[in-house]
Amino acid sequence: MGESEKNIMKVEQFLDRLWENYITYTPSAKKISQLFGEKVTNDHIAFRTFNLDKCNIYKQADFLSSFGYKVCGDYFFEQKRLQAIHLENTDPVHPKIFLSELLCEDFSDELRIIIDNISSCFPEDPENLLIGGRNWNIEHDKYELLAKESEYASWLYIWGFCPNHFTVSVNHLTNFNELSDVNNIIKNNGFMLNSSGGEIKGSVAEFLEQSSTMADKVKVQFGSSTAEVPSCYYEFAKRYPEADGKLYQGFVAKSADKIFESTNK
Repeated sequence: MGESEKNIMKVEQFLDRLWENYITYTPSAKKISQLFGEKVTNDHIAFRTFNLDKCNIYKQADFLSSFGYKVCGDYFFEQKRLQAIHLENTDPVHPKIFLSELLCEDFSDELRIIIDNISSCFPEDPENLLIGGRNWNIEHDKYELLAKESEYASWLYIWGFCPNHFTVSVNHLTNFNELSDVNNIIKNNGFMLNSSGGEIKGSVAEFLEQSSTMADKVKVQFGSSTAEVPSCYYEFAKRYPEADGKLYQGFVAKSADKIFESTNK
């Protein structure tokens, strides 16, 4: 086996691990992926983190570079106080990766203290900044406090470091041509779409249309009690060609801003 074949196998094994991890807390994604009646190609996989030295997006990106990923775009979300980058693989057969981080310094002392208190539990192994989950105890009152300031922060507090969503590439489906057709089969099978900003975010003019389900609800343990909270969602994207005839590979910040709300309570 040549070196390039070994690298492809290494990347695919890692991506398979991410998917198997993701469907344990997002069971709807596995069910929806089977509705298409064909093999699904992933457009991108997204992660969330904090802008702290131990776990920021550049530390994640550095680890992903060993799989042939490189940074190809950056984004800023004014209202949610997030910054993000997207990575593409040297082999375009592999999905893009979207990394976002919370700008902790833009929030209250209370929020920063909660994050600081759990930061001692953040993983040292960079791989676990993508797949390590949560290894700290959680308290419901702290979760509620975080949620009032930042839904993004409260989600990270519960779920830790793991895939936030996978995204079906509509361009690669043979049984469906339009994002609206994909949305219809999802709704007809009893799954709820994120309607913030409309079911379809973006447009042909922006070279990207996106939609997503609302996150699954999962019971988690808070000390001696349990509560149902949003876990993750499944996204769908259709890309359009730019003037050079090549499909647009970036992201539209105002659309992604609404997609983030798929995990809102």
